[in-house]
Amino acid sequence: MRRLALALLLVLPSAARAQQPVDLGTVAEKHVWVPMRDGTKLSVYLYFPPGKGPWPALLEQRYADLTAPATRKSFAKLAEGGYVVAAQNFRGAGKSEGQWVGYRALGWGEQKDGYDTVEWLAKQEWCTGKVGTFGSSQAGFAQNFLAVTRPPSLKAQYMIDTGLSLFHEGYRIGGTTRPERFRQMGAVCRDPADNLKLLKEWFAHPTYDAYWAEEDCTRFFDRMDVPCFTVGSWYDFMCVGSVDSYTGRQHRGGPNSRGNQQLLIGPWLHGRFKNTNKAAEMEYPENAKFDTEAHMLRWFDHHLKGRDTGVQRDAAVRYYVMGAVGEKGAPGNEWRAAPDWPVKAANTPYHLAAGGGLALTAPTADTASVSFVADPVNPTTIPAKGGFPGAKDARDFEKQPNVLTFTSDVLTAPVEWTGKVRAELWVSSSAKDGDVIVRVSDVYPDGRSMLVMDYVRRLRYRDGYEKEVFMEPGRVYPVRFDVGWTSLVFNAGHRIRVTVAGTGAPFYEPNPNTGEPLTLDPPARTMAATVHVYHDRTRPSRVVAPVRE
Repeated sequence: MRRLALALLLVLPSAARAQQPVDLGTVAEKHVWVPMRDGTKLSVYLYFPPGKGPWPALLEQRYADLTAPATRKSFAKLAEGGYVVAAQNFRGAGKSEGQWVGYRALGWGEQKDGYDTVEWLAKQEWCTGKVGTFGSSQAGFAQNFLAVTRPPSLKAQYMIDTGLSLFHEGYRIGGTTRPERFRQMGAVCRDPADNLKLLKEWFAHPTYDAYWAEEDCTRFFDRMDVPCFTVGSWYDFMCVGSVDSYTGRQHRGGPNSRGNQQLLIGPWLHGRFKNTNKAAEMEYPENAKFDTEAHMLRWFDHHLKGRDTGVQRDAAVRYYVMGAVGEKGAPGNEWRAAPDWPVKAANTPYHLAAGGGLALTAPTADTASVSFVADPVNPTTIPAKGGFPGAKDARDFEKQPNVLTFTSDVLTAPVEWTGKVRAELWVSSSAKDGDVIVRVSDVYPDGRSMLVMDYVRRLRYRDGYEKEVFMEPGRVYPVRFDVGWTSLVFNAGHRIRVTVAGTGAPFYEPNPNTGEPLTLDPPARTMAATVHVYHDRTRPSRVVAPVRE
């Protein structure tokens, strides 16, 4: 690895300042350019606490705007805890120089922007030489990329709603492409043409290959070697990334990583701030709130300042068991602790049954199926505003044509699911390709179908993401995939519902179904497909749930 040149240690002041004056109290804000090993200068805003240093530094890397007043105030609040907070835009995003390549310049390639930034911060006269990193979503991904490069001055991390592999958890979801979602990324780029070029690269690599492996941190857990506190959210498809980050580092990480990880998962939507008990249409008890900013300071005070804040004595895993809301005495709605994840549970099949039932007993019929039409021109709809549309009443989706629902009998006793839910379906189609969307809802006595989780699988990837295997029309295939993580007590008087469909636009951008190469622009040729879902003795479609006694 090339050593950083002496020139990289120099602060290059920027003529560009944050556009809008904001009262940051006693915290001083400064904008600097930080040079990378190839001479590219990245934009960094620094927030200095009052008093005389040196202080440890906390770094957040993101592509999103850093100049909004609320954003800057949040950085200043963190700095008041006795840290220099550094907020950096990715290469080619915001004011930062260079070509926008998404996350590819952050990791283990020729460009190591995260490594270079950490070591630059550590060498400043105002820094103690110890650096921590924090942030959610995009800034969570960035921290996993950074950890793989092992900068010597990186001592601890704090990730919220994070991810590990851009093919699996970001640019693609279940193999589906998301061109309309990521066209919008041009707005964060210095040169929007960079974003279009990057999107074209993605479509030149339809399968998980060496190109995508360069954005897959799961390959390098053994190189991750710092303590990390990871926060996940039940109502977030990226919960899988949060869980996998914890388990990978805890069990496969370096010596400073193994045994020094903590995981906390609560009843929240995707996003940085968790000091809330509200998620969309669900309002949990006050105990659901978690003050991430206060806890983050406790975490970093221990790891960067050597203080005994008690975090090292906390359980490795804490998770919120959701229960029915608005029902006095409903079981659940409490925090639990565990030494590791996942906790012990019995994998229990819930079978799709004739007449729209959901049964614990296996089907006995020789032949049974139900069908829907997946039409990319006239798709069923799931709104695309925000992230995963969980914690909302899903009946607007369920009542649409070509949406199948399978609902259990009314529960006579509470049932707890804690762990990973998996779909195991048997399907055939009149087309060579398609998508299958599986959703799980908690149906309240008043009929509300409150969405717990959903996920999608593009059928050309039913045998894995490394190759495209198209279907023979009319042939029946097994399709197995993870739907998500949860911890929920379905209360007595409720019902459990599984929903199956083939489209859900614009949240899931429709599959043209033709089997032709997927393209950045809307396909010229599409076809409607009739999809059969089988639920008989030899083809028992089901979801497998982690039931706890």
